Amino acid sequence: MVSDTSLGADRQRGSAYAELSRQVRAAGLLERRRGHYSLRIGLVVGSFLGLWGLFFQLGESWWQLAVAAALAVVFAQAGFVGHDAGHRQIARTRRGNDLIGILHGNLLTGLSYGWWVEKHNRHHAHPNTEGKDPDITVAPLSFTPGQARSRRGLGALVARHQAYLFFPLLLLEGLHLHVNSVRAVFFGRRRIPRRPAEAGLLALHLSGYLAAVFLVLSPAQAVAFIAVNQGLLGLYLGCSFAPNHKGMPILDPDDNVDYLRRQVLTSRNVRGGFFVDALLGGLNHQIEHHLFPSMPCPNLRRARPLVRRFCAEHDIDYHETTLGSSWAEALRHLDDVGSGEPRTDVAMR
Repeated sequence: MVSDTSLGADRQRGSAYAELSRQVRAAGLLERRRGHYSLRIGLVVGSFLGLWGLFFQLGESWWQLAVAAALAVVFAQAGFVGHDAGHRQIARTRRGNDLIGILHGNLLTGLSYGWWVEKHNRHHAHPNTEGKDPDITVAPLSFTPGQARSRRGLGALVARHQAYLFFPLLLLEGLHLHVNSVRAVFFGRRRIPRRPAEAGLLALHLSGYLAAVFLVLSPAQAVAFIAVNQGLLGLYLGCSFAPNHKGMPILDPDDNVDYLRRQVLTSRNVRGGFFVDALLGGLNHQIEHHLFPSMPCPNLRRARPLVRRFCAEHDIDYHETTLGSSWAEALRHLDDVGSGEPRTDVAMR
């Protein structure tokens, strides 16, 4: 039976988020940023078209590997735009956001927007929660001691050395995302809105990409182009998303932590100026993003001082570090889990 004291504490915690929401709304931080996204989308689409134009102009040349590397960056940036559309940050209507998301995800990047949104929404509802967050159930890595203990054979060997294998494994993440997208759109049973449109655009991207690469380049150059392009895409995306939650406290499925603390305590911010914001698609302000997923990306930096001050006033740990330190913390967590050493999580307050 829950005591009156516990009920009072829960109400107080719930009202704390409501108060923070009022402050954020009063500051105008949830208002759309049409100019920002018009410029950003224009740069992504312009770079995409320009690099493919350069690709066809260069023809059969090993200089195409530089184009492959540059395209990996553009693909990732298009993915960041799709992420913001999935959170309804860009357009005022759901249909408008979905159109932007599908074009940037399926057509430009070759990743299923609908599949990713469904998975990402589950992550936002239960960040770093064992058994509920799909982002901490990613074989062959182990993010909890229980996952590491369950590995057998080669899986156990990978778990023991996963901190050293993390970045090399990210080189396969681009291929992994493409495979999962195709599987979800063409063979999956989960509901994907606008499945025919997603299937058509995904097929157009994949067939056009492969046709261009193998018709213009020699077989060796084509294989090298794909390896560099998809390897760097996976590495870039992995290095952008790993700082957000890896190495932060992991919750048990039955943890009854209120929304405000669940989002703040399981997320990590990465300090930096305009360059870091652009490099990571604004997701370096992960705490603010998890508290207010529909807040336009350029407003996250403006919300940071307000949220940080609010957390200090309510005795809630607000974790922020540099990009290099965030990777180090993630790798230290993977090493601790893989070696079976006990973890000492941040107190849940």
